[in-house]
Amino acid sequence: MLSSKKALVETLAKIAQVNILVVGDLILDRYVWGGVDRISPEAPVPVVEVRRTEDRLGGAANTARNLRRIGAQVNLCGFIGDDDEGSAILGLLDRDGIIHEGVIADRTRPTTLKTRIIAQSQQIVRIDRESRVVQAVAMREGFAAVVESQIESVQGIILSDYGKGTISEPLIRILDSATTNGKIGLRARPLIVDPHPANYGIYRTMSVVKPNRKEAEQATGIKIHNRDSAVEAARALLKKWSASLALITMGEDGLMLLAATDPDPIFLDTMAQEVFDVSGAGDTVTAVFAAALATGADKVVAGDLANLAAGIVVSEVGTVAVDPVRLRHEIDRLAK
Repeated sequence: MLSSKKALVETLAKIAQVNILVVGDLILDRYVWGGVDRISPEAPVPVVEVRRTEDRLGGAANTARNLRRIGAQVNLCGFIGDDDEGSAILGLLDRDGIIHEGVIADRTRPTTLKTRIIAQSQQIVRIDRESRVVQAVAMREGFAAVVESQIESVQGIILSDYGKGTISEPLIRILDSATTNGKIGLRARPLIVDPHPANYGIYRTMSVVKPNRKEAEQATGIKIHNRDSAVEAARALLKKWSASLALITMGEDGLMLLAATDPDPIFLDTMAQEVFDVSGAGDTVTAVFAAALATGADKVVAGDLANLAAGIVVSEVGTVAVDPVRLRHEIDRLAK
């Protein structure tokens, strides 16, 4: 049963009053759109005739964009390279009104770039350019200090981890200290972590752990093949990282919520009608859930709102942010 229309609409409206800090790996998603009508004579591969190229915010920057689209104020912290792609990210952040004083240019590494070649609305190939070399200690500690300086000015914090090096031990120590001192908690500046296997060994206390099915399996060693195994994995996650709440995204099976203090889980069926592309859907869930939780909304209301938002973005091709007009339309159409 979906939450009431009143609760969903009120929560969506309150999101404009919150400021969320997003910390994580910044990615430039580049889309090369074209058509295919022949096979190359050089090799058995399609020839794509390019019609347009488009840059979009990816990774943690896509999480930030989703937040901004639904009205939240956003402070973004992460790394770019000293290159054209880094400049492109800054330009897109300016366009969307995302505060990026915490975005630092690292001259030793390129901006992470994912180029997708798309023809007839189908992805032909993806080309990645990135560096995962560990940054200097001074760079990591300096970045952690930048994040620390912003904690008290926000109502919620998201760690969007894509395993590119932004999330580090010094950063986790800062957040753990803030949690211990009462600055971070489920009701006071909730910390939502979208985890990556590269850093499973360094995470500590968090308010919400939000993996997808595969990530939850990797973190716990529990194969999720039905609801019972999903609950078993969620309980293991709560214990592993001293989390207050687990939110597991399970694709066509929807979302599962389990609080450390509740005996029973909550399953939310998927709201997707048509699925064209799941790229970035996890970012949308993270953003909307975190923003709703930061307003003081109940976890089920936050989960329903995030689930509705994810159902919208998977109906489009490529990494997109949820359209608030469509989100409100879905609330009017489905909620009572």
